[in-house]
Amino acid sequence: MNRSRKAVALTALAAAVALTATACGGGDSDNKSSSSQGAGYDAATKGKVINASDKKGGTLKLMSPQDVDFLDPARAYYGFVWNMQRMYIRQLLAYDSKPGEAGTKLVPDLAESLPTLSNGGKTYTFKLKAGVKFEDGTPITSKDIKYGVERVFAQDVLSGGPTYLIDILDQGQKYPGPYKDKDPNKLGLKSVQTPDDQTIVFNLAKPNSDFSYLMAMADSSPVPAAKDDGAKYTNHPVATGPYKVQSFKPGKETIFVRNTNWDPKTDPIRKGLPDKVTFTVTSNPDDMDARLLSGDVDYAVDGTGVQQAAKIKILQNAKYKANADDPFSGYIRYFAFPQTVAPFDNIECRKAVIYAADPKSLQTARGGPTSGDLGANMLPPGIPGSDKSYDPFGLTQGKPQVDKAKEALKACGKPNGFKTTIAVRNNRKPEVATAESLQASLKAVGIEASIDQYDGKNSASVIGAPDNVKKKGYGIIVMGWGADYNSGAGFLQPLVDGSFILKNGNNNYTMLNDKTVNGLFDQAASATSPEAAAPFYTQINKAIMEKALYLPINFDKALVYRNPRLTNVFYNESMGRLDLAVMGVVK
Repeated sequence: MNRSRKAVALTALAAAVALTATACGGGDSDNKSSSSQGAGYDAATKGKVINASDKKGGTLKLMSPQDVDFLDPARAYYGFVWNMQRMYIRQLLAYDSKPGEAGTKLVPDLAESLPTLSNGGKTYTFKLKAGVKFEDGTPITSKDIKYGVERVFAQDVLSGGPTYLIDILDQGQKYPGPYKDKDPNKLGLKSVQTPDDQTIVFNLAKPNSDFSYLMAMADSSPVPAAKDDGAKYTNHPVATGPYKVQSFKPGKETIFVRNTNWDPKTDPIRKGLPDKVTFTVTSNPDDMDARLLSGDVDYAVDGTGVQQAAKIKILQNAKYKANADDPFSGYIRYFAFPQTVAPFDNIECRKAVIYAADPKSLQTARGGPTSGDLGANMLPPGIPGSDKSYDPFGLTQGKPQVDKAKEALKACGKPNGFKTTIAVRNNRKPEVATAESLQASLKAVGIEASIDQYDGKNSASVIGAPDNVKKKGYGIIVMGWGADYNSGAGFLQPLVDGSFILKNGNNNYTMLNDKTVNGLFDQAASATSPEAAAPFYTQINKAIMEKALYLPINFDKALVYRNPRLTNVFYNESMGRLDLAVMGVVK
């Protein structure tokens, strides 16, 4: 999700961002319905819709301790922003707005149907629906979609977002993006054709079983060339969904109002129920939690969960608990061992750290069982090919394995231990706590680990710069990750495929460049369907665990509070959050 800079959002989807400041104002008097007993604890994760309703009106009030990275669909990389974008932009395909596993399925959005495949699975043809329009009433054409895709190539102007489309569609052309395009219509990307206004054709160099997922990502959204003002487009992206941007105040607030040129008859995904949606940024997460519990805010859209004080209050109060959920977020928290830093070039030294760790202590450091289940491997539940029971190092036993750690130290030639450094973001308290937990466990077997807390907003140039990692001697890196899209490639490839290693903004912290692993990704991409690709991701997961490159901490969960006045409430498994596309409020 860098793709894969999705790590730049909640982890690295939130990794490189400092929390933006400003206190929040008060709320309207129509949302003080917190006295409701609620639907029940974890009810929104059970595959059913809570408070189903088609009632329109009111203001949906969202809040977050961090601002959006970008509203521009080509640049956004935060998971919660992708969820918000379901309200104001559309793509050829989208994840269905349904609870449970159905929410991971792709359905037509702007397209009439799922793509027609030809040429041995290398050509994808889409037909657009009739009657779809931009917010100004201009019809959306295939050329607008191609132009939106081409904008991703203008990384000198529009950096920050995923770059999968460049990797797949450039095919040696070295296309510079529309701003430097010599084609008179600025539609010079050769691999994409628009034979008429309703048809768009993507020609791939080789089959790719994940390509349809990319057509559901924000960076494949249509953009009208006449309204594109480059880096400034993020201030007011032209809407195609039920809402449009009324105002955008960075670090403070974004307000969305109805897009009167959105036709619900063309849109099976969105309901467009509230009259207005407000998104407010706060520098005080505890204040945000208090406002949630008072009913002044509807939903903390970042999805990272309430702070410890609110967590205790919720779990000890039946009324609050009945309006709370503890879902899997789709993220994993982990320690990575860069092989470029001695002695982590030795697998036995890596095993020593894994066995010495106290998994239960690490879980407690992150907030206890409500923060996530003990991690066993690197592919979380919900990703095709995952196997939660696969636990090669016995981590789910929940205790350190000191004897095995000492045996591994002998095998790696360090019977008395060694010194190393743990790198951790200073603006992530749970991450610092896990670093301290591991530090204590390692000391028990003779490994002396110092902790270097760096400014989280500089992650891309600190832990994401391999030369700096080696220079600083970062043998252990604390991080988290979530999939850009619901496949093993969307989750694992940025972390372990050697072709994804970057000089800056790198997410392959272990510096793994293994022919077998890289080849398995190629085989998965050539599979005929996501289901056919899943076994390859199972093999990749096992291969990297056998190399002892990672110490999984937990499969992430987050205790989240939902205002009882919300309607159509459920967790969309593709988003890892409550689905904003259908959410409404009781006025």
